Amino acid sequence: METSAPNRNPTAEQTIRRLREQINAVDAALKRLLARRARLAGRIGRTKRRNGVAVYQPARELAVLERATADNPGPLSDEQLRRIFSEIISACRALEQPPRVAYLGPEHTYSHEAALRRFGRSSVFIAQSSIAEVFSAIEGGGADAGVVPVENSTEGSVALTLDQLIDTQLVIAGELLLPIRHVLMSRDGDAARVRRLVSHQQSLAQCRNYIKAHFAGCETEAVVSNAVAALRAVEEPGCAAIGSEAAAEAYGLKVVAANIQDFAHNTTRFLVLGRREVPPTGRDKTTVLFTVPDQAGALNRVLAVLARNRVNVSKLESRPLRGRPWEYLFFADLAGHRQDTRLKRALGAMAARALFLKVLGSYPEARWTGG
Repeated sequence: METSAPNRNPTAEQTIRRLREQINAVDAALKRLLARRARLAGRIGRTKRRNGVAVYQPARELAVLERATADNPGPLSDEQLRRIFSEIISACRALEQPPRVAYLGPEHTYSHEAALRRFGRSSVFIAQSSIAEVFSAIEGGGADAGVVPVENSTEGSVALTLDQLIDTQLVIAGELLLPIRHVLMSRDGDAARVRRLVSHQQSLAQCRNYIKAHFAGCETEAVVSNAVAALRAVEEPGCAAIGSEAAAEAYGLKVVAANIQDFAHNTTRFLVLGRREVPPTGRDKTTVLFTVPDQAGALNRVLAVLARNRVNVSKLESRPLRGRPWEYLFFADLAGHRQDTRLKRALGAMAARALFLKVLGSYPEARWTGG
């Protein structure tokens, strides 16, 4: 019995063929341009090495990404263009010398995702088991830079990171705002079979309303990371993990439910740590810590200096002073770069009124894009 050939539209096939030929031509041009860019980056790398200049230049990379998204004609979104150019920068930087980046591991955690977004996949990533070890890896020369969480829009500051910043000689070289989109994942993706929920304590807290509404009768267990939680879900029947979609894909788990965080714009702020100060970009933030005398009005006198110099304070937080019960040190995020005239004058006046003042770093301010 004869079967009829499928209907084909010759005109459509010709159109597709012509369009593919145009794409091939564009791809060939892109390869030539990327090769030229890589050669120029290589020349810059050799010049940097001869003159002892750091390979990682956050101010320069920010400028490249800003230009990439300026007057974006579409149809690619600004975020898509940023990701593409981030990988181009990463590949070209690797020709100079791939930076070694420490992060709070293991792989497939949000810290890992933040490190990938900032440094690109051509870098060398070194997972650390604690925030303190991220600092130690850079301080000891085992890593060139590091990425650590410092604040979540729902759960507040990460105390372990703030505590490490007190004594370190490292500087804050950048920041990154990462939208946190939690998924619930299990081996079979069947919500009815879930008996236990496991995740990092912060992730459980960020999904507490969802858990109460949908899995009130299930046991919850906090583990050291979302990646460890995903591994538990692989190994244990009836166990579901909360984490990123990337973790679900990496561990072969099925998504039970997506976007289960209680707040749609749940975001974690990450700091990029390094050993060298970052030059001004014109859109910077400076983080300081300071202590004041234990007397009435002492804090107000320090903050008044900032007001008189028209320096905006975007964040002010206190932490207990170790070994000094009921005494505190303060972390503050200030608008501007420490080299800016106004901020430089304000910092000098603050130092005169505070018991202790430490500038943790001036760095390009991350822009909130709405996640």
